Amino acid sequence: MQMDDPRVSVVICTRDRPDDLRRALTSLGGQAGGGFEVLVIDQSTSPEAQQLVSEFQAGFSSLRYVRQLEPGLSRAYNRAVRESRGELLAFTDDDCSVPANWVGTVREAFDHHHDVDVIYGQVFVPLELAETPARLLIPCFTIPRRRLVKGTAEAFGMGANFAARRAAIAGVGGFDEILGGGGPLQSTQDFDFSYRVLRSGGTILLEPRLFAYHYGVRPLDEWPKLMGSYGVGIGGFYWKHVRLGDLRAARLLAGAMSLALGQAMKATALHRSDARVKRQFVASIFGGIRKSAEFAIDSTARVYTNRPARRAA
Repeated sequence: MQMDDPRVSVVICTRDRPDDLRRALTSLGGQAGGGFEVLVIDQSTSPEAQQLVSEFQAGFSSLRYVRQLEPGLSRAYNRAVRESRGELLAFTDDDCSVPANWVGTVREAFDHHHDVDVIYGQVFVPLELAETPARLLIPCFTIPRRRLVKGTAEAFGMGANFAARRAAIAGVGGFDEILGGGGPLQSTQDFDFSYRVLRSGGTILLEPRLFAYHYGVRPLDEWPKLMGSYGVGIGGFYWKHVRLGDLRAARLLAGAMSLALGQAMKATALHRSDARVKRQFVASIFGGIRKSAEFAIDSTARVYTNRPARRAA
């Protein structure tokens, strides 16, 4: 397949992590086979990422650089969809690396499952970080067995390792730019995307053979902030669908809130060190619900818009 007509477009969104980006690009430069392009969507505040991409382009003809001035992960995803050319889009993060057969596994999975719209893969802790000290945390996502999900509405996934058909992304109106890192509602664009795909009748494959390594080490003292952002996203994601009359979303939100509240009460009763974080997480879910009420919703695509919500007279 000619490089000017790639079947797979690999997307990396980056912001001020040039050392991590170097590792990610190195792993993609070692991919077996051809027929793919790599797009770096850069939202950095310094020129280092652009300089790094220029360095790699000397021996990586299918590597392209796109400058995205407005912040926001979902906004970067949507820009990548517009700029890319492949019928399949494969996403990983700038603080990840992928094995040499990663792109090939994406192609094979879609070829074997013609009815699949989206694939989520596993996200592992790298072997060299397996003995991470207790004061450090690395988010990951494991898939015990291959599973096809359809005919229901669930929320799951991790943006560090997933792929989608271009038609599936277009079919649900793209990614919600109010959700996700850098957006007003801070996170859970991955949950929202998978939920909308399934709700629209799509099929998602959870594929353990597709995996990436996550180097995103998080100090334990950052965990309260990260969990707070996650809670805001959870509240905003579910409440959007509740506002559109989705009873399934209402039940899932009630379940998530009940679980979070129960965990917070148990941690508080046992005087555990994580009790405060768990209470803050519950509060952040309510905060996300309140914040989400500021935004109108495109009821067709089921995404928030930048327009303010109408207030009752």
